[in-house]
Amino acid sequence: MKHLVLLGGGYGGMRLMKRLLNSSELPSDVQITLIDKLPYHCLKTEYYALAAGTISDHHIRVPFPEHPQLQVKYGEVTGLDLAGKQIHLLDDETVTYDELVIGLGCEDKYHNVPGADEYTLSIQSVDKSRETYQVLNNLPHNGVVGVVGAGLSGVELASELRESRSDLNIKLFDRGPIILNGFKPRLSNYVQNWFIQHGVEVINNSNITRVEKNVLYNHDTAIECDAIVWTAGIQPNKLVRELDVEKDAQGRVKLTKYHHLPNDENVFVVGDCASMPFSPSAQLAEEQAEQISDILLKKWRNEPMPELEEIKLKGVMGSLGKKSGFGTMGGASLIGRVPRLLKSGILWLYKYQN
Repeated sequence: MKHLVLLGGGYGGMRLMKRLLNSSELPSDVQITLIDKLPYHCLKTEYYALAAGTISDHHIRVPFPEHPQLQVKYGEVTGLDLAGKQIHLLDDETVTYDELVIGLGCEDKYHNVPGADEYTLSIQSVDKSRETYQVLNNLPHNGVVGVVGAGLSGVELASELRESRSDLNIKLFDRGPIILNGFKPRLSNYVQNWFIQHGVEVINNSNITRVEKNVLYNHDTAIECDAIVWTAGIQPNKLVRELDVEKDAQGRVKLTKYHHLPNDENVFVVGDCASMPFSPSAQLAEEQAEQISDILLKKWRNEPMPELEEIKLKGVMGSLGKKSGFGTMGGASLIGRVPRLLKSGILWLYKYQN
Protein backbone atom coordinates (compact mmCIF):
# COMPACT_ATOMS: atom_id res chain seq x y z
CA MET A 1 0.00 0.00 0.00
CA LYS A 2 1.31 3.44 -0.95
CA HIS A 3 0.27 6.42 1.14
CA LEU A 4 0.14 9.94 -0.31
CA VAL A 5 -0.49 12.75 2.17
CA LEU A 6 -1.69 16.17 1.02
CA LEU A 7 -1.12 19.03 3.44
CA GLY A 8 -3.76 21.64 2.68
CA GLY A 9 -6.91 21.59 0.60
CA GLY A 10 -6.18 24.78 -1.32
CA TYR A 11 -6.20 25.27 -5.08
CA GLY A 12 -3.23 22.97 -5.61
CA GLY A 13 -4.58 20.25 -3.34
CA MET A 14 -8.04 20.38 -4.94
CA ARG A 15 -6.67 20.11 -8.47
CA LEU A 16 -4.36 17.26 -7.44
CA MET A 17 -7.23 15.28 -5.89
CA LYS A 18 -9.43 15.88 -8.90
CA ARG A 19 -6.79 14.65 -11.34
CA LEU A 20 -5.72 11.62 -9.31
CA LEU A 21 -9.14 10.42 -8.16
CA ASN A 22 -10.67 10.77 -11.63
CA SER A 23 -7.78 9.01 -13.35
CA SER A 24 -8.19 5.46 -14.63
CA GLU A 25 -4.44 5.10 -14.05
CA LEU A 26 -4.65 5.50 -10.26
CA PRO A 27 -3.38 2.21 -8.78
CA SER A 28 -5.81 0.50 -6.42
CA ASP A 29 -3.11 0.20 -3.73
CA VAL A 30 -2.70 3.98 -3.35
CA GLN A 31 -4.36 5.60 -0.35
CA ILE A 32 -4.61 9.42 -0.26
CA THR A 33 -5.01 11.40 2.95
CA LEU A 34 -5.89 15.09 2.92
CA ILE A 35 -5.09 17.03 6.09
CA ASP A 36 -6.78 20.40 6.53
CA LYS A 37 -8.04 22.57 9.37
CA LEU A 38 -11.37 23.25 7.67
CA PRO A 39 -14.08 20.80 6.54
CA TYR A 40 -14.27 22.43 3.10
CA HIS A 41 -12.14 24.10 0.44
CA CYS A 42 -12.28 27.91 0.52
CA LEU A 43 -12.06 30.21 -2.49
CA LYS A 44 -9.22 32.36 -1.26
CA THR A 45 -9.36 34.60 -4.31
CA GLU A 46 -12.75 35.82 -2.99
CA TYR A 47 -11.72 36.59 0.58
CA TYR A 48 -11.68 40.31 -0.23
CA ALA A 49 -15.44 40.18 -0.97
CA LEU A 50 -16.14 38.25 2.22
CA ALA A 51 -14.24 40.87 4.23
CA ALA A 52 -16.04 43.73 2.44
CA GLY A 53 -19.43 42.13 3.08
CA THR A 54 -20.59 41.78 -0.54
CA ILE A 55 -20.81 37.98 -0.44
CA SER A 56 -21.77 35.60 2.35
CA ASP A 57 -19.65 32.86 3.85
CA HIS A 58 -21.29 29.95 2.03
CA HIS A 59 -20.45 31.47 -1.39
CA ILE A 60 -16.75 30.72 -0.90
CA ARG A 61 -17.06 27.10 0.27
CA VAL A 62 -16.54 24.07 -1.95
CA PRO A 63 -16.85 20.55 -0.46
CA PHE A 64 -13.89 18.21 -0.60
CA PRO A 65 -14.31 15.26 -2.97
CA GLU A 66 -15.46 11.85 -1.80
CA HIS A 67 -13.74 8.69 -3.02
CA PRO A 68 -12.98 5.21 -1.62
CA GLN A 69 -9.23 5.92 -1.85
CA LEU A 70 -9.44 9.33 -0.14
CA GLN A 71 -9.46 9.96 3.59
CA VAL A 72 -9.94 13.50 4.89
CA LYS A 73 -8.42 14.24 8.28
CA TYR A 74 -9.26 17.50 9.99
CA GLY A 75 -6.52 18.96 12.14
CA GLU A 76 -3.79 21.54 12.46
CA VAL A 77 -0.27 20.57 11.42
CA THR A 78 2.30 21.42 14.10
CA GLY A 79 5.45 19.83 12.68
CA LEU A 80 7.02 18.23 9.61
CA ASP A 81 9.55 15.44 10.12
CA LEU A 82 10.85 14.85 6.61
CA ALA A 83 13.60 12.50 7.74
CA GLY A 84 11.11 10.27 9.57
CA LYS A 85 8.35 10.76 6.98
CA GLN A 86 5.95 11.92 9.67
CA ILE A 87 3.41 14.73 10.05
CA HIS A 88 2.62 15.90 13.58
CA LEU A 89 -0.83 17.29 14.40
CA LEU A 90 -2.05 19.51 17.22
CA ASP A 91 -3.67 16.67 19.15
CA ASP A 92 -0.34 14.76 19.27
CA GLU A 93 -1.46 12.48 16.45
CA THR A 94 1.21 11.42 13.96
CA VAL A 95 0.56 10.62 10.30
CA THR A 96 3.18 8.76 8.26
CA TYR A 97 3.54 9.00 4.50
CA ASP A 98 5.29 7.53 1.50
CA GLU A 99 4.83 10.64 -0.63
CA LEU A 100 4.00 14.09 0.64
CA VAL A 101 2.65 17.20 -1.07
CA ILE A 102 3.05 20.39 0.97
CA GLY A 103 0.45 23.01 0.13
CA LEU A 104 0.12 24.93 3.37
CA GLY A 105 -0.37 28.33 1.76
CA CYS A 106 0.89 31.70 2.94
CA GLU A 107 0.68 34.29 5.69
CA ASP A 108 0.92 38.07 5.76
CA LYS A 109 4.41 39.52 5.46
CA TYR A 110 4.86 42.65 7.56
CA HIS A 111 8.34 43.68 6.35
CA ASN A 112 9.47 44.33 9.93
CA VAL A 113 7.08 47.29 10.25
CA PRO A 114 6.59 47.81 14.01
CA GLY A 115 3.00 47.22 15.12
CA ALA A 116 1.76 45.96 11.75
CA ASP A 117 1.17 42.43 13.01
CA GLU A 118 -0.63 43.57 16.15
CA TYR A 119 -2.75 46.46 14.93
CA THR A 120 -3.88 45.56 11.41
CA LEU A 121 -6.58 43.31 9.97
CA SER A 122 -5.97 40.57 7.42
CA ILE A 123 -7.64 38.68 4.56
CA GLN A 124 -5.10 35.85 4.35
CA SER A 125 -7.34 33.21 5.91
CA VAL A 126 -11.07 32.66 6.04
CA ASP A 127 -11.08 33.16 9.83
CA LYS A 128 -9.23 36.47 9.55
CA SER A 129 -11.45 37.59 6.68
CA ARG A 130 -14.50 36.96 8.85
CA GLU A 131 -12.95 39.01 11.65
CA THR A 132 -12.14 41.80 9.19
CA TYR A 133 -15.74 41.80 7.98
CA GLN A 134 -17.04 42.17 11.53
CA VAL A 135 -14.81 45.16 12.18
CA LEU A 136 -15.52 46.89 8.86
CA ASN A 137 -19.25 46.19 9.06
CA ASN A 138 -19.45 47.77 12.53
CA LEU A 139 -17.61 50.98 11.67
CA PRO A 140 -19.54 54.21 12.22
CA HIS A 141 -20.71 56.53 9.44
CA ASN A 142 -17.73 58.34 7.87
CA GLY A 143 -15.32 55.91 9.48
CA VAL A 144 -11.80 55.89 8.04
CA VAL A 145 -10.35 52.66 6.62
CA GLY A 146 -6.69 52.42 5.64
CA VAL A 147 -5.81 49.66 3.16
CA VAL A 148 -2.05 49.12 3.12
CA GLY A 149 -0.86 47.64 -0.16
CA ALA A 150 -2.32 48.26 -3.62
CA GLY A 151 -1.58 44.95 -5.26
CA LEU A 152 -4.38 42.75 -6.52
CA SER A 153 -5.76 42.01 -3.03
CA GLY A 154 -5.69 45.61 -1.86
CA VAL A 155 -7.26 46.93 -5.05
CA GLU A 156 -10.09 44.39 -4.96
CA LEU A 157 -10.75 44.92 -1.25
CA ALA A 158 -10.83 48.71 -1.51
CA SER A 159 -13.13 48.71 -4.55
CA GLU A 160 -15.49 46.11 -3.05
CA LEU A 161 -15.60 48.01 0.24
CA ARG A 162 -16.53 51.16 -1.65
CA GLU A 163 -19.63 49.35 -2.97
CA SER A 164 -20.43 47.73 0.36
CA ARG A 165 -19.98 50.84 2.53
CA SER A 166 -20.30 53.98 0.42
CA ASP A 167 -20.30 56.04 3.62
CA LEU A 168 -16.74 55.13 4.58
CA ASN A 169 -13.61 57.14 3.88
CA ILE A 170 -11.18 54.71 2.26
CA LYS A 171 -7.47 55.42 1.94
CA LEU A 172 -5.43 53.09 -0.28
CA PHE A 173 -1.68 53.20 0.34
CA ASP A 174 0.48 52.28 -2.66
CA ARG A 175 4.28 52.10 -2.68
CA GLY A 176 4.49 52.80 -6.41
CA PRO A 177 4.00 56.00 -8.40
CA ILE A 178 0.71 54.60 -9.73
CA ILE A 179 -1.53 51.67 -8.80
CA LEU A 180 -0.48 48.30 -10.30
CA ASN A 181 2.74 49.84 -11.55
CA GLY A 182 3.92 46.50 -12.97
CA PHE A 183 1.10 46.40 -15.53
CA LYS A 184 0.81 48.35 -18.77
CA PRO A 185 0.07 52.09 -18.34
CA ARG A 186 -3.39 51.79 -19.93
CA LEU A 187 -4.48 49.32 -17.25
CA SER A 188 -2.78 51.14 -14.36
CA ASN A 189 -4.29 54.48 -15.35
CA TYR A 190 -7.74 52.95 -15.65
CA VAL A 191 -7.60 51.45 -12.14
CA GLN A 192 -6.15 54.61 -10.59
CA ASN A 193 -8.83 56.76 -12.23
CA TRP A 194 -11.56 54.35 -11.12
CA PHE A 195 -10.63 54.97 -7.51
CA ILE A 196 -10.46 58.73 -8.00
CA GLN A 197 -13.89 58.76 -9.66
CA HIS A 198 -15.38 56.63 -6.88
CA GLY A 199 -14.04 58.70 -4.01
CA VAL A 200 -11.26 56.42 -2.78
CA GLU A 201 -8.16 58.35 -1.76
CA VAL A 202 -5.08 56.81 -3.35
CA ILE A 203 -1.80 57.67 -1.62
CA ASN A 204 1.00 56.81 -4.05
CA ASN A 205 4.70 56.58 -3.17
CA SER A 206 3.72 55.68 0.38
CA ASN A 207 6.01 54.06 2.93
CA ILE A 208 4.39 52.74 6.10
CA THR A 209 7.03 53.02 8.80
CA ARG A 210 5.03 51.86 11.83
CA VAL A 211 1.51 51.13 13.02
CA GLU A 212 -0.16 51.86 16.34
CA LYS A 213 -3.72 51.28 17.49
CA ASN A 214 -5.91 53.17 14.98
CA VAL A 215 -2.90 55.06 13.64
CA LEU A 216 -0.54 54.31 10.80
CA TYR A 217 2.54 56.32 9.90
CA ASN A 218 3.26 57.11 6.27
CA HIS A 219 6.81 58.45 5.98
CA ASP A 220 6.48 58.94 9.76
CA THR A 221 3.42 61.18 9.34
CA ALA A 222 0.57 59.97 11.56
CA ILE A 223 -2.75 59.15 9.86
CA GLU A 224 -5.66 58.23 12.11
CA CYS A 225 -7.85 55.32 10.96
CA ASP A 226 -10.79 53.50 12.48
CA ALA A 227 -9.55 50.27 10.88
CA ILE A 228 -6.38 49.26 9.03
CA VAL A 229 -6.22 46.28 6.66
CA TRP A 230 -2.83 44.89 5.66
CA THR A 231 -2.48 43.58 2.10
CA ALA A 232 1.17 44.50 1.57
CA GLY A 233 2.82 41.15 0.96
CA ILE A 234 2.83 37.44 1.73
CA GLN A 235 5.28 34.80 2.86
CA PRO A 236 5.13 30.99 3.08
CA ASN A 237 3.47 29.30 6.04
CA LYS A 238 5.61 29.38 9.20
CA LEU A 239 6.10 25.60 9.19
CA VAL A 240 7.62 25.81 5.72
CA ARG A 241 9.80 28.78 6.67
CA GLU A 242 11.22 26.68 9.52
CA LEU A 243 12.08 23.67 7.31
CA ASP A 244 15.79 22.97 6.92
CA VAL A 245 15.71 23.00 3.12
CA GLU A 246 17.05 25.34 0.46
CA LYS A 247 14.87 28.41 -0.11
CA ASP A 248 14.85 31.51 -2.29
CA ALA A 249 15.01 35.11 -1.10
CA GLN A 250 11.27 35.11 -0.40
CA GLY A 251 11.51 32.01 1.81
CA ARG A 252 9.90 29.72 -0.76
CA VAL A 253 11.25 26.19 -1.18
CA LYS A 254 13.54 25.54 -4.14
CA LEU A 255 12.52 22.51 -6.18
CA THR A 256 13.59 20.38 -9.11
CA LYS A 257 11.74 20.62 -12.42
CA TYR A 258 9.55 17.79 -11.10
CA HIS A 259 8.40 19.98 -8.17
CA HIS A 260 10.04 17.88 -5.44
CA LEU A 261 12.91 18.63 -3.07
CA PRO A 262 16.35 18.25 -4.69
CA ASN A 263 17.38 15.70 -2.03
CA ASP A 264 14.00 13.99 -1.56
CA GLU A 265 11.93 12.88 -4.54
CA ASN A 266 9.04 11.92 -2.23
CA VAL A 267 8.34 15.46 -0.98
CA PHE A 268 6.58 17.88 -3.36
CA VAL A 269 5.69 21.52 -2.72
CA VAL A 270 2.79 23.27 -4.43
CA GLY A 271 1.40 26.79 -4.40
CA ASP A 272 2.54 29.75 -2.28
CA CYS A 273 5.36 27.79 -0.61
CA ALA A 274 7.06 26.78 -3.90
CA SER A 275 9.83 28.78 -5.53
CA MET A 276 8.62 29.39 -9.09
CA PRO A 277 9.40 31.97 -11.81
CA PHE A 278 5.96 33.53 -11.25
CA SER A 279 4.20 35.34 -8.43
CA PRO A 280 2.08 32.98 -6.29
CA SER A 281 -1.48 32.55 -7.54
CA ALA A 282 -4.32 30.04 -7.61
CA GLN A 283 -3.69 29.51 -11.32
CA LEU A 284 -0.02 28.69 -10.75
CA ALA A 285 -0.87 26.23 -7.96
CA GLU A 286 -3.30 24.43 -10.27
CA GLU A 287 -0.77 24.23 -13.09
CA GLN A 288 1.79 22.78 -10.69
CA ALA A 289 -0.76 20.25 -9.44
CA GLU A 290 -1.47 19.10 -12.98
CA GLN A 291 2.20 18.24 -13.45
CA ILE A 292 2.61 16.68 -10.00
CA SER A 293 -0.35 14.39 -10.67
CA ASP A 294 1.26 13.19 -13.91
CA ILE A 295 4.55 12.61 -12.10
CA LEU A 296 2.94 10.60 -9.28
CA LEU A 297 0.92 8.42 -11.65
CA LYS A 298 4.05 7.60 -13.66
CA LYS A 299 6.01 6.91 -10.49
CA TRP A 300 3.38 4.58 -9.02
CA ARG A 301 3.20 2.62 -12.28
CA ASN A 302 7.03 2.38 -12.55
CA GLU A 303 7.00 4.28 -15.83
CA PRO A 304 9.52 6.88 -17.06
CA MET A 305 8.99 10.42 -15.81
CA PRO A 306 6.81 12.54 -18.13
CA GLU A 307 8.18 15.29 -20.33
CA LEU A 308 6.93 18.42 -18.60
CA GLU A 309 6.03 21.48 -20.62
CA GLU A 310 6.99 24.92 -19.38
CA ILE A 311 4.21 26.38 -17.26
CA LYS A 312 2.50 29.28 -19.00
CA LEU A 313 -0.13 31.28 -17.17
CA LYS A 314 -3.19 32.42 -19.06
CA GLY A 315 -3.45 35.84 -17.48
CA VAL A 316 -4.76 37.79 -14.51
CA MET A 317 -8.30 38.98 -13.79
CA GLY A 318 -9.22 41.47 -11.08
CA SER A 319 -12.44 43.17 -10.04
CA LEU A 320 -13.37 46.75 -9.30
CA GLY A 321 -16.64 46.13 -7.54
CA LYS A 322 -19.34 44.10 -9.23
CA LYS A 323 -19.54 46.02 -12.53
CA SER A 324 -15.98 46.74 -13.60
CA GLY A 325 -12.63 45.03 -13.68
CA PHE A 326 -9.21 44.72 -15.25
CA GLY A 327 -6.92 41.99 -16.44
CA THR A 328 -4.37 40.66 -18.86
CA MET A 329 -4.74 37.88 -21.39
CA GLY A 330 -2.23 36.88 -24.03
CA GLY A 331 -0.26 40.08 -23.49
CA ALA A 332 -3.34 42.28 -23.95
CA SER A 333 -4.74 44.55 -21.26
CA LEU A 334 -8.47 44.29 -20.56
CA ILE A 335 -10.45 46.98 -18.74
CA GLY A 336 -14.10 47.63 -17.99
CA ARG A 337 -17.03 45.23 -17.82
CA VAL A 338 -15.56 42.40 -19.93
CA PRO A 339 -12.79 41.31 -17.51
CA ARG A 340 -15.29 41.49 -14.62
CA LEU A 341 -17.64 39.15 -16.48
CA LEU A 342 -14.73 36.88 -17.36
CA LYS A 343 -13.69 36.66 -13.71
CA SER A 344 -17.25 35.83 -12.65
CA GLY A 345 -17.42 33.14 -15.34
CA ILE A 346 -14.12 31.60 -14.25
CA LEU A 347 -15.33 31.50 -10.65
CA TRP A 348 -18.65 29.89 -11.62
CA LEU A 349 -16.87 27.29 -13.76
CA TYR A 350 -14.44 26.45 -10.95
CA LYS A 351 -17.24 25.89 -8.45
CA TYR A 352 -19.25 23.85 -10.97
CA GLN A 353 -16.32 21.62 -11.89
CA ASN A 354 -15.47 20.94 -8.27
